[in-house]
Amino acid sequence: MMAMTVFVAALISVFTASVVSVPDGFKPADCSDLYKAGETVSGIYSIYITGDVPLWVYCHMVSDGKDEDNGGWTVFQRRMDGSVDFYRGWEEYKRGFGATEGEYWLGLENMHQLTRNGKYMLKVDLEDLTGGKGFAQYSTFSVGPETDGYRLQVSGFKNGGAGDFLAYHNGMKFSTFDKDQDTAASNCAEIFRGAFWYGYCQIANPNGLYLRGEDPTSYGNGVVWYYWRNTWNVIVKSIIMKIKRVA
Repeated sequence: MMAMTVFVAALISVFTASVVSVPDGFKPADCSDLYKAGETVSGIYSIYITGDVPLWVYCHMVSDGKDEDNGGWTVFQRRMDGSVDFYRGWEEYKRGFGATEGEYWLGLENMHQLTRNGKYMLKVDLEDLTGGKGFAQYSTFSVGPETDGYRLQVSGFKNGGAGDFLAYHNGMKFSTFDKDQDTAASNCAEIFRGAFWYGYCQIANPNGLYLRGEDPTSYGNGVVWYYWRNTWNVIVKSIIMKIKRVA
């Protein structure tokens, strides 16, 4: 029954022309399976992480020519225009929400199911309001079970200009405004208007408020990636968090 709940309806609102068809009977476990099978067009695909129930995800299939950035990335978080409210409670972060063709969150349970039986790497792509870009990459990434608070495990940082924000958040449980699992005395999700693997509290807030310009009064409650520019007030225009299975 859990597989029926996880994991299908929560993600998708309306499908667009970016939905890509695959051969009947092919049940890829993630986007890397699709890439290995010859799919090279980025878009919405169905994968199968819990039996026969399809999960619709956005697959990034474009390669920039570097081995570590070949296609096959499964996107689990994307912010690009502020069209989706990310200040949500535990159940929505568990199941997933948003529109797969736009802004969305894949869901903590889906992320756990994806990463529990294999080794995955993580890449985070960022762009600021001036068009500046950077990335952070990690050789290992996993999300634990709900019984352990969907704890984050990440290591093996490679700098693409964005800096290492996840070392601070490594080993933390996930927190929302209605389920406080951070290590601070206060509720970090409430203070910073987001939801994340908060510690005491954060140096990155990818699920914070989407701001369209610098706001010195916000102090960290926007989409923050502190080490990218060493300030709380640099506004992130877009952020994509994606994972790929390591062979």
